[in-house]
Amino acid sequence: MHDLLIAPFTDFGFMRRALVAILALSLGGGSIGVFLILRRMSLMGDALGHALLPGAALGFLLGGLSLPAMSLGGFIAGILTALASGAIARFTSMREDASFAAAYLTSLALGVLIVSLRGSAVDLMNILFGAILAVDDTALYLVVGTTTLTLVGLAAIYRPLVVECFNPGFLAAMGMRGAVYHYLFLALAVLNMVAAFQALGTLMALGLMLLPAVAASFWAREVWSMTAIAAPMAFLSGALGLLISFHAGLPSGPVIVLMASLFFLASLLFGSRASVRARLSHPAHLRG
Repeated sequence: MHDLLIAPFTDFGFMRRALVAILALSLGGGSIGVFLILRRMSLMGDALGHALLPGAALGFLLGGLSLPAMSLGGFIAGILTALASGAIARFTSMREDASFAAAYLTSLALGVLIVSLRGSAVDLMNILFGAILAVDDTALYLVVGTTTLTLVGLAAIYRPLVVECFNPGFLAAMGMRGAVYHYLFLALAVLNMVAAFQALGTLMALGLMLLPAVAASFWAREVWSMTAIAAPMAFLSGALGLLISFHAGLPSGPVIVLMASLFFLASLLFGSRASVRARLSHPAHLRG
């Protein structure tokens, strides 16, 4: 049992760094994922995750596989996409989710094209699917720093953010601008996606955020309790995914997201709230 579960982390430094990265991503991303679910922004979050690709690709084109260049490019691209989509929705008849969908498709195609101009198929695969086992100290500092900033930022705007999720009209009545908290939250979401794509790639980064958050919604109702469940689920998904990929020789990012999918499926079937089990044990005519 020791050789199966413990030895990979004690014997190999890259496994320890990957595990620490997963812990940090779970703490920050779990909180962001819960608010994405509550704000019904799951698909918008997916679009934002893919919007990082052209910025990261430009950073790669200018600086190669440079973490600072790719991270800065990805963050700027994500923020510009969020602002542009919001502006399009505000000044035209197009809904914000439709503008994010257009940005998603454009960004994905543009990013792949930019990488293809200079990089190889291996470079493209690393950007799209990540390489968590190759996380170095610089990437680890970025992930841990992002998590710290996320938790501090969410603590600072927690109350108005929760109110804005459920009753945005109340903030307006109190003379507070909900759009400010909306864009602050989007900035934190983009920052977490930038950190996650270093480990899981642009296509997988959102999986560790959203799947545990959705799974947690089958067990809890309050925001804090959903976060308290989502973060451990994300960490367990990451740790188990690392172990399975290590022993089976499989790519880590997809295995980690698939483990999170199993937690989601188990919660969907057996959770205490609105799950299949809960609905079968409380027939419709008996529900209050």
